[in-house]
Parts: sequence; C-alpha cells; structure tokens
Amino acid sequence: MIGGDKMHDIWNPWHGCVKFSEGCQNCYMYFLDKMRGQSGAQIYKVKNNFYYPLAKDRQGNYKIKSGEMVRVCMTSDFFLDRADIWREEAWQIMRARSDVVFLLITKRIHRVAECLPKNWNGGWENVFLTVTCENQRRADERIPQLLALPFKHKGIICAPFLGPVSIKKYLADGQIEQVICGGENYNGARPCNFDWVKSLQKECIEANVTFCFMETGTLFIKDRKAYNLPSKRLQSEMAYKSGMNYTGKPIDFKLYDQFGRQIGKDRLYERKFGAKCEKCASRIICNGCSDCEICK
Repeated sequence: MIGGDKMHDIWNPWHGCVKFSEGCQNCYMYFLDKMRGQSGAQIYKVKNNFYYPLAKDRQGNYKIKSGEMVRVCMTSDFFLDRADIWREEAWQIMRARSDVVFLLITKRIHRVAECLPKNWNGGWENVFLTVTCENQRRADERIPQLLALPFKHKGIICAPFLGPVSIKKYLADGQIEQVICGGENYNGARPCNFDWVKSLQKECIEANVTFCFMETGTLFIKDRKAYNLPSKRLQSEMAYKSGMNYTGKPIDFKLYDQFGRQIGKDRLYERKFGAKCEKCASRIICNGCSDCEICK
C-alpha cells in the first residue's frame, strides 16, 4: 500500500535500499522498480505515505483500525543507515498508535540497539521485530542478536529460503513467537527445496511456535523434481495445499488507546476473509482481506 484506500496493512515511510547479503541478490523491490524505469538503490522519504498510520477517514476515524497488524518498510529496511534522519519520527508515529501492531522485518539486526528511541525502556507491546535468515550462516549470525534485544515480540523469516536452516536451539527459551518461510521470485530465482520447509516446520511444531510456509517461490524442488511456478498466486496456493502451516501458542499483543488504557479483545479489529482467501498460504499471518483486488 502506497497511499491507497483499499489495502492498508503496509506502511512504507521510505523507499529504496542497499543490498546487504546473499538474500538481497535478486531483490523483488529492485526488480519491480526496474520494470517501472526506476532504481531500487534510490532511497527517499515517501512524503505522501509517511504519516499514513495517523490518517483518518471522512468520519474522523483512523483508516488503520485498533488491533490491525501493519508491515513496515516492505520496500526498504527500517534500520537502513540512510534512513536514520527519518526513523525517530517514525518511532513516534508507532508510539502514537499504541493500538496497532507494527511488524518490522530486518536483515540489519546489528543496528537495532543503536536505533531504538529514548523512551523505549524494555520495549513496546505493539512492535513485532522479525529477523531475516536466508540460510544457516545468517541464522547463526542474526538470531542470537535478536534474542539479546529488548523487544516484547520476536520472529524469524527465512525468505528467500536459500538453504536448509535449523533454529531448534533458538526456539528453546520461548522468545520466538512466529516463523515464516518462502521461496524466491522473479528473474534469477534460486530454488526452494520442500525438504527444507518440512524440517523447519518440524522444529516449530516441537516448540509450539506458529509456522507459515507463505509461498513456494518461482523454482520449487519437491521429491527431486523441479517445478516452475511463475504466478505468485499459484505459489501461495501450492504452499497452502502442502499442509505445512501450523498455529502454535497465541501471540498476546497488549494494545492501548490514546489514554493508556488497555483495549479489550472485543474492541479490536476482527480479521475477515473473502472466498479467494481460502487457499492462500499467508492467511495464517495475514491482516485479513481488505478488498484490495490483488486476487483478480
């Protein structure tokens, strides 16, 4: 969502990034920007979208409802050094919307501690930090740093899934609340092997941690056979049909209104899904259908 009225679960306060590790090689944002005649390496503040979490409709109600989950910086990295000049204001927007969950996904976990706001204390209940681990090397490098950070909610995402990853030892203390994985897309997509998915899922089930296999990627290996799946909708449906998704221990987000009063679950946004959502693998982690028409 970049300023539109329909899809409201993505907030991109800035756009563009610098490739950082092997998972960035075929970055989807670079690919899509190139198709538009733009450069993904150009980093800028998205002025017409920066204050979106504070946007209201004609009736004076927030467009993003209490209890919704918003994915932040899906066309950049929230902890990118070039974004240091904008981040403090973004933090305060999240603080002002303490009734909304903000999902931060980063490869730059080493920068997080120095980028936290002054009033962070032991962490905010409405911020969910997820680290990207595209292979075992990055998992062993980044997950210990994630576990050492003062966040109330933490997750792991293996996407693009470039090799087998074991995280069993990192799930033992119960800090990790959600694990997501998915294959790579677009030109030059590297293969995702179903054996990696099954192994990762098994570890999550043993720890009772929610697991989402969101998409196969363009090149998918199953039972030693290679499948080319250029359609993202088909990738999601095939991932759904694999039966890998698992709902573990519920994640308890304590959300508050502008007066600091905790909001009861009966007053929070209730996810709703359309008919076309039935076979979507991401449904388990999705904000719900907002009639964005992407499925058409």
